[in-house]
Amino acid sequence: MTESNETPNTLDEADESKHRRIKSFVMRAGRMTEGQQKGLEQGTPLFVLPLADAPVDYDQVFGRSAPRSLEIGFGMGHSLLEMAAASPEQDFIGVEVHRPGVGALLNGVLTQGLTNLRVYDCDAIEVLNRCIADNSLDRLMLFFPDPWHKSRHHKRRIVQASFAELVRSKLKVGGILHMATDWEPYAEYMLEVMSVAPGYRNLAEDGKCVPRPAERPITKFERRGERLGHGVWDLKFEKVD
Repeated sequence: MTESNETPNTLDEADESKHRRIKSFVMRAGRMTEGQQKGLEQGTPLFVLPLADAPVDYDQVFGRSAPRSLEIGFGMGHSLLEMAAASPEQDFIGVEVHRPGVGALLNGVLTQGLTNLRVYDCDAIEVLNRCIADNSLDRLMLFFPDPWHKSRHHKRRIVQASFAELVRSKLKVGGILHMATDWEPYAEYMLEVMSVAPGYRNLAEDGKCVPRPAERPITKFERRGERLGHGVWDLKFEKVD
């Protein structure tokens, strides 16, 4: 299981009730550490945003106009914290349903005194649909989503044609969808989906994957995988229209 397995998605499924939706995440219970609990208690009123019914004015939320990135499924938040700390001139929005992960991130935000990061603790597709204005994001990041290895579970993968179109509608022209996975078949699947998605340009010179971008922090999970000889594949697609 990778750090960002808690990435949400909703899609229609014929063999389920029409009122139910497939989700790409599973709500897992987890024990809270003292720091995570502190983060939730003290950080939620300050940094967790409610699910809105209309696009949010993030210039008002952050008190400025700045380049804005959204990460879906930030796991325990290590990468998102590092990116926010390294780029104080940018604003970051994280979405995660795993409560210990949300608590860990919030504890880090409080400890480091960051002001350029906000959090949603609900379904990312709902956040995109309801809270994010069209043509407003500079970047959307999806790092190490659950690949749902079994064929019968592929419908749960967040990367689908509908997801690509939704993300494109939220990115500015020139905005970037940056995905990363440690499972090569999923990288190939992502590439297959994105290669036929309208309105995107693959930034890889060979039309496949890009070298690991410097702005994506290396996680502990990734370092452990590298020691074991595991690969990581990064894909970057730019919105062109």
